[in-house]
Amino acid sequence: MMHNTLNPQQIQSFIIDGFVRIDNAFSADLASEARDILWKDIPADPNDSNTWTKPVVWLGMYTQEPFIKAANTTVLHSAFDQLAGKEKWIPCMSMGSFPIRFPSEVDSGDTGWHVDASFAGVDPNDFFAARINVNSKGRALLMLFLFSDVGEWDAPTRILKGSHMDVARLLAPEGEEGLSFMELAMKLPGLPEKEEVQATGKAGTVYLCHPFLVHAAQRHRGLVPKFMAQPPLLLRTGFDISGSGPCSPVEEAIKIALGK
Repeated sequence: MMHNTLNPQQIQSFIIDGFVRIDNAFSADLASEARDILWKDIPADPNDSNTWTKPVVWLGMYTQEPFIKAANTTVLHSAFDQLAGKEKWIPCMSMGSFPIRFPSEVDSGDTGWHVDASFAGVDPNDFFAARINVNSKGRALLMLFLFSDVGEWDAPTRILKGSHMDVARLLAPEGEEGLSFMELAMKLPGLPEKEEVQATGKAGTVYLCHPFLVHAAQRHRGLVPKFMAQPPLLLRTGFDISGSGPCSPVEEAIKIALGK
C-alpha cells in the first residue's frame, strides 16, 4: 500500500491557502542531470555570466529520463491522488514550459499576476485565448518544479495565498465556457488583497497548487540562473463541483468558495 505523502494539516492548508510545498519530491541528482540537458539548449555559457544577456529563456517540452523520473516519484503520485483524486489525473510524461530566469536589471515583461488557463479557446495556438472554467476543465493542478536552489533573490514565483477562492467566485457565473487567460487576468486587480508568498526551496522541491491560484514571476536579483518547470497535471476525468458526494481537496476548495 502506498504511503500518504500529505498529512491532514497539509491537505487542509492546500484547501484554504491554495498550495502545499513538498521538499525532496525528487532528488538533487535528477535536478542536476536535468540542468545539464537544459544548458545545451540555452544560447549561453553556464560558466560565463557575461553571456547571460536575456532576463528569461523559455524552453520546453522535455521527455528525457531525468524529467520523467522527477515528475513521477512515489511521493508525488501519492500527493496527486490525495489532492486531485485517485484515477482522476494523467501521469506527466513531459516536463513542459521552463522559464529559465537569469540575473538581470531588465524587466522580462512577463511578471504580471495571472491564473494558468487549462483548455483551448477558439484558436488552439493562441496562448492568451486559452480558457479556464469553474470546473477547472482539463487541469488537476498547477505545479512548480524547482530544478535549482531558489532563494528569495533568485526570482521565486510569487503566490497570492488563498486567491484560488476569489478566482472560483469570479469563474462561477461564467459557466462551462469560463474566461480566457486575458479576460481573467484583467479582473484580478479587483480581487481582495492577499498575503504574498515566495516559492523558494532547494532543487527537488515541488509546489502543488490549486489550478485557480493567482501567481506571478519576478525579476531575478540573485547570482545564478533559476531553473523551474511548470507542467500542468492533466485531468483524466473532469471535476464535479455540483454533487454532494465525497470530493477531492481541489473540488472541496471550489465548493467552499462558492458556499456549497
